Amino acid sequence: MGSKAVVLGGGGVVGIAWETGLVAGLAEGGIDLAGADLIVGTSAGSVIGAQLAAGKSAPEMLKELLSPEENAIATQLEFDLPTVIAIFQKWSAFDQITDAGCAEVGAMALNAKTMAEEAWLESFAERFAGEWPEQRSVVTAVDADTGAFQTWDRESGVPLELALASSCTVPGLFPAVSINGKRYIDGGVRSGTNADLAEGHDTILIIAALGGRPENIGPICKRTAEAEAAALTAGGSHVELHFMDEGSLEAVGPNMMDPTRTEITAAAGVAQGKKLAAEIADVWS
Repeated sequence: MGSKAVVLGGGGVVGIAWETGLVAGLAEGGIDLAGADLIVGTSAGSVIGAQLAAGKSAPEMLKELLSPEENAIATQLEFDLPTVIAIFQKWSAFDQITDAGCAEVGAMALNAKTMAEEAWLESFAERFAGEWPEQRSVVTAVDADTGAFQTWDRESGVPLELALASSCTVPGLFPAVSINGKRYIDGGVRSGTNADLAEGHDTILIIAALGGRPENIGPICKRTAEAEAAALTAGGSHVELHFMDEGSLEAVGPNMMDPTRTEITAAAGVAQGKKLAAEIADVWS
């Protein structure tokens, strides 16, 4: 049996809900993503990946997601809307993502008004404090000053909660995370999926919460994910790239940070996951 990798992309609060539901739907259909040889997580996907790597079951993840405390951080947002709009306009205007482009977004993020970094980190420390899981997993981030891509794993020496917080730092909405004297923002700025990190695996499943919509950063995220998938396929891997289907897009609505859409989005994810399980059963098994 060949090696398998699962790539879990970014997508905000509702991205977490959708991916959690999708994982649960896949599990119901007999597809256990925790059995992958590598888990790559970006932003929302890093949270899902950390839970999978830690051995948490899909039903446990879904139950935790729907608890009142799960999305509490989304109700504490402090940000300047014009600045956030400007950041996403800059981001969505890129033809392709470069370190220089990431640095432009990073500079805007560092100057943005957000909640205190301590409060942001505390929300992750409460849930993810402890050792990295034994399961091989990678978390992505971007250096806010240089735009350089950064990956964290068990060997990096960075606490799991810091790695996850840096990966989830949506520019303009959350504060950059300080690690070893540098400031880091969302790995999704470089790519919504960062699927190139799965290179060399025989079967690669890419779950892309971003890219299904034609507005905002949707187009650049879609182009990047499709380019990554094409390169991996050219390298000899069997690649499955899946965006939100129509039902999931309708459930999510226009605001990826709307916690009131959690339950309906998770349900849509479960439904899509069940369908997807049937589609990929042969290749994943």
